[in-house]
Amino acid sequence: MATRINTATTGSDEIFFQNEGVSLCLLVNRYAATMRVVDFRSGPHPAKRLFVTSLARREGVERVYTLVERDEVATWARLGFQREGTIPGFYKRSDAFMLGMVLDSNDDALHDSGVRPIAETVGEHDPLYDRVYLTARRLAKERADQPPPQVRVQVAREADARKAIANALRAGRALTTFEPFGRDVQRVAFACTARGGFSLGASVEMQPCFNNAFLELLTGPRTEKEAALTTAALRLLCDELFERDVVCCFALSPVDDLELAWAYAANGFRRTGVLRAHLRSEHGRIDAFLWSRKLAQPTDG
Repeated sequence: MATRINTATTGSDEIFFQNEGVSLCLLVNRYAATMRVVDFRSGPHPAKRLFVTSLARREGVERVYTLVERDEVATWARLGFQREGTIPGFYKRSDAFMLGMVLDSNDDALHDSGVRPIAETVGEHDPLYDRVYLTARRLAKERADQPPPQVRVQVAREADARKAIANALRAGRALTTFEPFGRDVQRVAFACTARGGFSLGASVEMQPCFNNAFLELLTGPRTEKEAALTTAALRLLCDELFERDVVCCFALSPVDDLELAWAYAANGFRRTGVLRAHLRSEHGRIDAFLWSRKLAQPTDG
């Protein structure tokens, strides 16, 4: 039996499915046309694949992914998901492994599930992706001695966050609409500003039970100056998360955005994966770098 719960005003649903062998929660992000699978019952039950792919088609989803611990990676690989990256410390004392698949029902060459395995697309160490990542790390080192610009970061009101999202969507610059990534989470929106008209919306989704945080930036920098301001804003956001005892922080960026990659690399984030067709852009779907950073040591408290 499937149950649907709307979780956001801008287009996000939690869909629960349970029978004798399967118990799933599917988090549908309608803006990005993605769906995260949360599995409450381990094991490679054949109904999981059938239900996930059929519901993804029904909901107009183009990409499906899941986060699991190491012992469940092989199970989801047998269900057609490809390992794409890791988030160190996601479960506080253990890592999360991200696996995904891209759906394309219009391709006659696909197998009967209508799923194209990620392994058939470009690999994580594609020369273009490595060039962007290595250049970002080089820039981070070269610019490390430059004094950071002054940026103000403060908690944003919900109405102001919604207005910023609407403006970014109209301008065609939105990387996200801050839809829920997980369940039982706390989300805080931030406004990052500086002299000269710089304004950047950010949002952090924290999962208190594991002390992890998903950090999202509403837009990417357009110039080197904006990249420096974004880098400074990220540093302050990470300081805020450290004060909140966050163990691990992770984020995403388009694989072709060098300045945004520099901002993450300059703040101690490492590329720990490449997520296929995970982001939506005005030119279609685009791969994303998965960035991860350990902020604090896990505690038993």
